[in-house]
Amino acid sequence: MQAILLAGGLGTRLRSVVSDRPKPMALIEDKPFMEYVIRGLTRHGVTDIIFALGYKGSMVEEHFGNGSSFASRNGTSLTVHYAYEKTLLGTAGAIKNAGQFVTEDTCFVLNADTFYHLDYSRLARMQREQQLDMALVLRRVSDISRYGAAVLDGERLVGFNEKSETNRSGTINGGVYLMKKSLFDEIPEGRVSLENDMIPRWLKEGRRLGGFVNDGYFIDIGVPEDYHRFIEDVKKGVVLW
Repeated sequence: MQAILLAGGLGTRLRSVVSDRPKPMALIEDKPFMEYVIRGLTRHGVTDIIFALGYKGSMVEEHFGNGSSFASRNGTSLTVHYAYEKTLLGTAGAIKNAGQFVTEDTCFVLNADTFYHLDYSRLARMQREQQLDMALVLRRVSDISRYGAAVLDGERLVGFNEKSETNRSGTINGGVYLMKKSLFDEIPEGRVSLENDMIPRWLKEGRRLGGFVNDGYFIDIGVPEDYHRFIEDVKKGVVLW
């Protein structure tokens, strides 16, 4: 299976503690954060990684090279590709650009600066059994007013990025997707957001979007506090290599 890792952001909020490298390459116990993300993917059968790169992207390529030093679940080396953005393309634009290397009918897409304990194979089963155009992972939070709510009716997505002015618990986008390659062709050229532009559009068009809520460990290292918390969680064994 293939996966696109979105690693092209500028990481400005983390610059005070990680200023010499892209955010997903921030060091955790002498390993780049992105290695923890990739390890989670390879445990569930992903053997082909496409890096969607922008800011200081060459550091990613220098580290992972041709993938031969990073073994997948069955002990074989990873197949890796590098898709560079000449200008900032947004999440959907980066996916479209990386799509040049996608050779399978479906592809995982996820942010390279977030870590989620989940069973990726469950997402693949759901997508296949329900013939979804996109399957996505939601997570539960105590206050959705900080985010846009993502709403399921059973296992079908019926609302996305819905704003709320009330402080209440609910579910939001977890930033992990399994997408049909055919969706890539529907993304316009240029800078386009998956979350703000494409998913709301596909919902309105009645595309088959679905997902499940995952309550596993989740962290986004976009701010120094969470970056340091992930380091401590690795040291404590909360996050296992």
